[in-house]
Amino acid sequence: MPDAQERRQELGAFLRSRRERITPREAGLPPTGRRRTPGLRREELALLAGMSATWYTYLEQGRDIRPSDQVLQALATALRLGPHECDHLFRLAGRAPAGEAAAAEALAPEVAAVPHLLQPHPAYLIDGTYDVLSHNPATEDVFPGLVTDGGRPPNFVRWTFLAPEAREVLVDWEPEARGLLARVRTLAGGHPGDPRYERLVEELKGGCAEVREWWPRFEVEARRGGHKRLRVRGRGVVTYAYTAFHTAGRPEQTLVIYAEQDGS
Repeated sequence: MPDAQERRQELGAFLRSRRERITPREAGLPPTGRRRTPGLRREELALLAGMSATWYTYLEQGRDIRPSDQVLQALATALRLGPHECDHLFRLAGRAPAGEAAAAEALAPEVAAVPHLLQPHPAYLIDGTYDVLSHNPATEDVFPGLVTDGGRPPNFVRWTFLAPEAREVLVDWEPEARGLLARVRTLAGGHPGDPRYERLVEELKGGCAEVREWWPRFEVEARRGGHKRLRVRGRGVVTYAYTAFHTAGRPEQTLVIYAEQDGS
């Protein structure tokens, strides 16, 4: 499990990644000529957040200081963090309840049957790490190779980044994959020290160059519905709308349903 120092270092890296993406113009600061580094300087962010530059530097360096909720909110405002990024910031700082490391989730038989009731619409149930707990035959039709994972539970994240079929099936692979990785980081931030997430991320880093490039950017995003373009065998590109529902009493178990859009 990561110790307090590792958590502080991750907090510092997250703050630095967000500081470097904001320009002085975006922050409402006057231009200061040529810069050697992207984004805001530490002292500029400290000024915007109403704190000393030395104290902020210590925070970004991962020193043993404990920011208050007010300080974190000031930083979130200065950094223009979205709600999910703000939640991630608070969790990294230990100012929000974090989830416990979880064992494999039990799936009630009546819940496992739901995806089959939704056939012919692709539907599956996933847990917090995107392990596929139950799926219907239509899922295998649109995501070939998803449920054959060497004897392990199928996992939608592993399939997206490591299965050769994924880059062919997902027409918009890069934005889809990048958003998925951001959601994994959000979920992992709510379960510090959970070995399931640590193993998953390490496996992704070992097998995918894009993960090694994107993970240090500290992008976060909540689970949501949307639209997805899939290349379906024998049919070409089909556009689906997908919606996610949480299972009652099991908030990390999510039912995902796909519906083909008219005119696809």
